[in-house]
Amino acid sequence: MKDISCKLLVIGAGPGGYVCAIRAGQLGIDTVIVDARKPGGTCLNVGCIPSKALIHAAEEYDRVLHLSAGRNPLGITVARPEIDLARTIAWKDGIVGRLNNGVAGLLKRSKVKIVEGMARFRDGKTVEVETETGRQVIRAETIVIATGSAPVELPSLPFGGQVISSTEALSLTSVPERLAVVGGGYIGLELGTAFAKMGAKVAVVEAQSRILPQYDSELTQPVSKRLKALGIEVMTGAKARGLSRAGDALLVEAADGSEVQLSADRVLVTVGRRPVTQGWGIEELVLDMDGPFIRIGERCQTSMRGIFAIGDVTGEPMLAHRAMAQGEMVAEIVAGHDRVWDKRAIPAVCFTDPEIVSVGLSPDEARKGGGEVRVAQFPYSANGRAMTKIGEDGFVRVVARADNHLVLGIQAVGQGVSELSAAFGLALEMGARLEDIAGTIHAHPTQGEAFQEAAIKALYGQGLHI
Repeated sequence: MKDISCKLLVIGAGPGGYVCAIRAGQLGIDTVIVDARKPGGTCLNVGCIPSKALIHAAEEYDRVLHLSAGRNPLGITVARPEIDLARTIAWKDGIVGRLNNGVAGLLKRSKVKIVEGMARFRDGKTVEVETETGRQVIRAETIVIATGSAPVELPSLPFGGQVISSTEALSLTSVPERLAVVGGGYIGLELGTAFAKMGAKVAVVEAQSRILPQYDSELTQPVSKRLKALGIEVMTGAKARGLSRAGDALLVEAADGSEVQLSADRVLVTVGRRPVTQGWGIEELVLDMDGPFIRIGERCQTSMRGIFAIGDVTGEPMLAHRAMAQGEMVAEIVAGHDRVWDKRAIPAVCFTDPEIVSVGLSPDEARKGGGEVRVAQFPYSANGRAMTKIGEDGFVRVVARADNHLVLGIQAVGQGVSELSAAFGLALEMGARLEDIAGTIHAHPTQGEAFQEAAIKALYGQGLHI
């Protein structure tokens, strides 16, 4: 095959990679993108998008199930519903397929050449790709590594059979009767909650002392309450040791040292994700590493001139929107623009029930800075819109400096609060102070009013509606 030469080569067509390539193409840069999978990466194909589709289907089923039981206060009764998970998965796959085609169309419209296959470095300027039609050599002035991440596998619970990762969980065509989830982080709880709503008996095993340890306990308390209401058994301080001899149960070492057997048709392992740094020839490069991740600077540059790295392969937080922001920035740097990477205002969203959003510093993180801070929150039990949605368990919290009222962090937990993440991120990005948020007229009745009320409480020591 004839060799390809280009200005920019992007390895990996996930959120970071395809955004980088699209923006580079828009800027007139001769760009090639390589990936063995369909465009969109983990997020679009087996992560963010399909998981949210499954979560939505589970929420709808659970809502109708409660209507059929006559336990709702709305006065609505329906016949007992059923869920055909195979049809749900087909609907999910249709959404993923349309988005795959959309990304491919955007790449082509931006005049980005797509090469399908596994890429491997020969040296810092040359990559060879194994395609269906043979080996393709690509030479580039600049290369972006966007190889993403993969689920972590436990030695005692290797993937296969009834032991599955989130990837397989999103392709199940029937609801397991008994599901054991190893890992009480956001992936495990999002999927575990969804399957519980669809009728599975779910148990969660978390090695740390509480679920969702990346968030403070005040934010996770409403989630714990909801898990209990759904009948989900949560074991904290516990360790999964493997499958029983018969293969029909998960062996768990409980917090008190005793051994417990959790009956399970499926065991979903969600103990984290690892960067994909093998299989593409990293040994042919001289890259500085930060533990398992590729070390980058404020412009996403690696230790090798002409090579950038973006997304999950560069470390935490492993978020699609972080990768997208990095990808856009790198494309503009390659085009000669002056850009730097600022990660202070990256929203983190947990799509549990209820949802959690966090942007910037938590109260404890802000206090570690040494200065005095103001912290205030407004409960959804006092928000009219939340009450009319029967989702009043939660709050919005604002963290700000005491001296100049600069907002340092914003957190929320509650039904649908993921949609407030843009407002929270914008406030931090624009350097908002409490006066800015308190003085912004928020539409009534909306859940966003809780944001304004929290700022008012932090500013004046008391809110208007509480």
